[in-house]
Amino acid sequence: MLQTALLVLLTAAPSGPDSLRDALQERIAQVKGASVAVVYRNLGNPKDTVSLEAERSFHAASTMKVPVMIEFFRQVDAGKLSLEQPVPLVNQFHSIVDGSPYALDSKEDEDAALYERLGKPVPARELVQRMITRSSNLATNSVIALVDAKHVTQTVRGLGAAKLTVLRGVEDGKAYQKGLNNTATAGDLATLLAAIEQGKAASASSTQAMRDILLAQELNAEIPAGLPPGTRVAHKTGQIRGVLHDAAIVYPAGRAPYILVVLTSGIPDEKVARALIVDLSRSVYAHASRP
Repeated sequence: MLQTALLVLLTAAPSGPDSLRDALQERIAQVKGASVAVVYRNLGNPKDTVSLEAERSFHAASTMKVPVMIEFFRQVDAGKLSLEQPVPLVNQFHSIVDGSPYALDSKEDEDAALYERLGKPVPARELVQRMITRSSNLATNSVIALVDAKHVTQTVRGLGAAKLTVLRGVEDGKAYQKGLNNTATAGDLATLLAAIEQGKAASASSTQAMRDILLAQELNAEIPAGLPPGTRVAHKTGQIRGVLHDAAIVYPAGRAPYILVVLTSGIPDEKVARALIVDLSRSVYAHASRP
């Protein structure tokens, strides 16, 4: 029965990029007032691609942790940093507005357990892993302090991300009030994920390490939830009030991987935004896996 149902789903799926685009637009239109960007790229077929609002800038939320990870590994490749170097864990950072100190609230962090290790050294490798797999804000700000946000933006420009910008760490309230936020586009995030998958973002060993970290993601309620159980997904989510994103490399069984990035804003109800991303992911997978 399951095989029959899957065959019906696949044969009913959009048969080409134009049909897929229509299906995605129809689903997006059901959420009134939403701003949504989608990029789909089949890495095995350059002609199989769909872009909707790919160049629209959004608050990056935690998707900015992907370019931070790339910069970290590039500095490891250059010998400037070491994977195992100990990083004293502190909860005091400085606003990009005036240098004033601020601290993170563990209750607002997906990885509250890391705060139990304040004052102790933590290997840089572990901080990068927790930054992605648990979306740790404390780990993120610690890594940004190592690599420098300016270097992150410079690196992604060199990789072809024309608009994505990393200005600061997480929870810099003064910067947020002045509109000084990290921004991302679906097109730029797709470019960075493709660079990781294709081994262009850093050395071969570093890009493999980045894929492994993304594959270990623990927050899987968006793009992965629209896929058949067991489908491998290397991805990073992002969420703040009214904003929900997911950016992924999806590995369909027996097929070339594909990139899917969905960025959303203007949807007050988190459940509505999540259901939208899940449905878009399901439609894209059906298209990419069609007979």
